[in-house]
Amino acid sequence: MKNDAELRADVLTAIKLEPLLHFTEIEVAAKSGFVLLTGKVDSYIKKMEAQNAAKKVIGVKVLIEKIKVKIQSKWMKTDSEIVKKISKALKRTWTLPKDKITVKVENGWVTLDGKFDWNYQREAAKKAVHFLYGVRGVTNNIKIKSKSDDSIELKDIEKALRINVIDDSGINVNLLGTTVKLSGTVISWYQRDEAERIVWNTPSICNVHNELKIEYIHELVS
Repeated sequence: MKNDAELRADVLTAIKLEPLLHFTEIEVAAKSGFVLLTGKVDSYIKKMEAQNAAKKVIGVKVLIEKIKVKIQSKWMKTDSEIVKKISKALKRTWTLPKDKITVKVENGWVTLDGKFDWNYQREAAKKAVHFLYGVRGVTNNIKIKSKSDDSIELKDIEKALRINVIDDSGINVNLLGTTVKLSGTVISWYQRDEAERIVWNTPSICNVHNELKIEYIHELVS
């Protein structure tokens, strides 16, 4: 198994290899598979890239991200300027329904509200904001309210996971109305995220609580 120093070094290397990031901006602490990211970056997209880079490192079981966004004065935007840029970005995103998103910006922090039919639309709305100058953070409060009247079958969700996830043997699915809870273990962050994505693709699902834990195969982290 990787010790704490080895895991920390691997996460730092992963961050260093990301073209948008400078490894001196990010501080990494590791203990027993738990990784903490701190530091300061000058854009929100860098914050997200650091988080994604760390998740790819074998051995990271739990990721805690506390990176702060400190925007350089030359890239600073007023809240009203950010709202205008977001409105344009959302209009350019063809997968999004028109006039169903409310945008609020306070000191560079963006809050998105509204109701969509599908989770991929909610994710697209958030991604449209990531690259904009002046954004310090994003809270995605968009709710999913499916128009489908189809009843949700647990067996259909389990079948979709079995077909699409590399190994679903450690995944437990609990269905309550239009809410799905995933628990158990998977062997990578990819599988954890993929399991959630697959469940969200089930018609009529409005909420997914992903409580899957990462348990790596011993040979991968030795």
